[in-house]
Amino acid sequence: MKIIFAGTPDFALPALRMLIDSKHEICAVYTQPDRPAGRGRKLTASPIKKLALEASLTVFQPENFKYNEDLKLLKSLNADIMIIVAYGLILPQTVLDTPKKGCLNIHGSLLPRWRGAAPIHRALMAGDKETGITIMQVIQKLDGGDMLHKEYLPIGEQDTTSDLHDKLSELGALGLAKVLLQFEQSCLQAETQNESLVTYAKKLQKSEALLDWTQTAEKLNRKVRGLNSWPVAHTRYQGQNLRIWVAQKVDNIEQKIEVGCVFSEGKQMLVGTGDGILSLLEVQLPGGKRVSIQDFLNAHNVNGVKLS
Repeated sequence: MKIIFAGTPDFALPALRMLIDSKHEICAVYTQPDRPAGRGRKLTASPIKKLALEASLTVFQPENFKYNEDLKLLKSLNADIMIIVAYGLILPQTVLDTPKKGCLNIHGSLLPRWRGAAPIHRALMAGDKETGITIMQVIQKLDGGDMLHKEYLPIGEQDTTSDLHDKLSELGALGLAKVLLQFEQSCLQAETQNESLVTYAKKLQKSEALLDWTQTAEKLNRKVRGLNSWPVAHTRYQGQNLRIWVAQKVDNIEQKIEVGCVFSEGKQMLVGTGDGILSLLEVQLPGGKRVSIQDFLNAHNVNGVKLS
């Protein structure tokens, strides 16, 4: 089949690699325009653009599809299917109607749970035991198209958003390959989403990263994992933001610690919460590197410190 691929970040890379290695013809790759990045704010190509150029694929980078020239170009490709993976643009109906067999999307959740911008983060923070990817048809309604295929992934006790991101991106490529084969064999069975089961994964805000120590250790641990690697959970430590990259709820400590107070025991930095104790394992002060809690304790006397 003739396929247009539309994607931008790392999450879309495994799917594009799979298509490059397949028998399908990639007639074009669409990705976001180059954006300023790094300290020098130099214009930088997206991960998808870099891979596409390495594979000698044709790349287009429209700001949007408001201009007739962009729509005419898209139609001239005469594609069978458009595959959309974290492209970053809301596509108008004129674009969705262009490929002969429509547009497909790889979404990082088990729809209809966690429609929206941050499905991996929200699943972790909500305490879901399972996540996965859904291959769905694209319609104008946010993540509301019929579901064509799902791949499932259990969430481990110490999984972070970064961990799940990488696993789900690979699962997305696997699921997409199965769906394309079903397309060729004309044996696809679409399933309508049950609207009564819909939940929404709203976009993350930096303000969410500040930990509230009155919450339970379990909830705080999930938040630390869910916000790794952006925006990264933090707390106020002696007038500075202390980023918490890795933490763990502990159940075998008899010491009673007031909410937000720190107790150092051996190589552990323990913090009292609204219910239970959270052990900080990897932290970072402004201007410094991520360090193990042992290295942090070697440089700081934390006993009795109150976090806020």
